[in-house]
Amino acid sequence: MKLMKHLLNGCFITGSLLLFSCNNGKKPVQNSDSTAGKTVVNTLVPGTPIKYDSSKRYIFLTWDDSPQPPGTQNCAQTFRNQGVKATFFAVAAHYDIDPLRKRILDSLKKSYPQFLVANHSYTHAFRDNYNFYYTHVDSAVNDILKAQQDMQIPLKIVRLPGRNTWAGNGEFRGPKTSEKVAKKLDSLGYKIIGWDVEWQFVKGNIPKQSATELAKEVNNKFDIGYTNQPNMMVILAHDRMFAKPQYVDSLNAFIQLLKQDPRNVFETIDHYPIVQQK
Repeated sequence: MKLMKHLLNGCFITGSLLLFSCNNGKKPVQNSDSTAGKTVVNTLVPGTPIKYDSSKRYIFLTWDDSPQPPGTQNCAQTFRNQGVKATFFAVAAHYDIDPLRKRILDSLKKSYPQFLVANHSYTHAFRDNYNFYYTHVDSAVNDILKAQQDMQIPLKIVRLPGRNTWAGNGEFRGPKTSEKVAKKLDSLGYKIIGWDVEWQFVKGNIPKQSATELAKEVNNKFDIGYTNQPNMMVILAHDRMFAKPQYVDSLNAFIQLLKQDPRNVFETIDHYPIVQQK
């Protein structure tokens, strides 16, 4: 409640921390790789554009609520093993829990271009208090701005908590309840990403669909063109769903099924059309 009062005053203060403007400059990611005895430094920055291939189907694996050990590490290792790209939408309140979680997320931030870290708010809508969150626009926006600063996220890409909302470049698509927050963030240069397919869960963290069922859903939506953007599929899941080995196996199986189609290309969400500059 104390946190909520600070938010309603239009600025975000916790303890002695005061939110000023966030730094949104892009910094090069320097990952060292050794090739033939030489050190190669990757200087690609998040947001570096790609050229689309009209014969391909672009898949964006987007995992929410990072960092949530051990699920986050399990997912990242699976993606590395499979050689696919993914985006982790992070919650700053999770990041600030302990040094381990900070190390996990900071490691993902350094792993571009395979992984991208994006914004999923500071408090996750005041701990899932969605009605209050979206009716207090300034507080919700400040919550997201604070997360951007606290986690030093390089790009203004956000997924709104609990709302399948898309916005950017003056356009909006999603539930009416999130429209005011989305439009305010859009005016601040944010791109808001929803999802086309969700890997749902039951009992808080157990994957609902099997790998085969989910792959079929993805293919069906591609086939009928039922996605937010043509030939683009944003898949939502949550890190905590893959804390146990049997569910990691399901994730592996799902990716393997998608990789069977040569048209499928895995990308990070900075290459989604409303984000990538044309």
